[in-house]
Amino acid sequence: MSPQESAVAPAPTAESRTDEELARGLVAGDEDCLAAAYRRWSSLVHTLAWRSLGDAREAEDVTQQVFLGVWRGRGGFRPERGSFGGWITGITRRKIADALTARTRRLAVIASAGSSLALADPAARQPEAALDRVIVLHELAKLPAAQQRVLRLAFYEDLTHLQIAERTGWPLGTVKSHARRGLCRLRGSLQPDMGG
Repeated sequence: MSPQESAVAPAPTAESRTDEELARGLVAGDEDCLAAAYRRWSSLVHTLAWRSLGDAREAEDVTQQVFLGVWRGRGGFRPERGSFGGWITGITRRKIADALTARTRRLAVIASAGSSLALADPAARQPEAALDRVIVLHELAKLPAAQQRVLRLAFYEDLTHLQIAERTGWPLGTVKSHARRGLCRLRGSLQPDMGG
């Protein structure tokens, strides 16, 4: 067999495929097509999410959720209903809306906490309150150490201001001050971007 006979034209890479070919490959379960779709569309998805949410980390989360949705929902893509890019953009809009809804829910949790650390109240021990505390964990991690410590003791150990003061050795006024400032920062970090 001569080298010319054994030379076979290389198979087209996922990168060189048209959107329609990528969509067909994706529907067939070709992970290379998912990777190519991610490389082709993730920048747009991230930009849309970042502009809507105003937060780079949330935009990254939304981008991952979109492409997870693309993979899981690949059987639902119908080219007769619109383009592949349009389908991905539609998923992006839904995931952004989900992120905004989750943000609103987190704001409601923080607002209900109030400056008196109402989450330390025994009523907050109900099952849905436990879920609310988990949602707040991500934002708590961004706070300065002292504020974070006070709020963690209140949220996760259900301690009162006085108990936190005893545990930390800090004056009661300092504990209240850290709690108030921490809650204000949490509210501020969860506010939707009003600038457009």
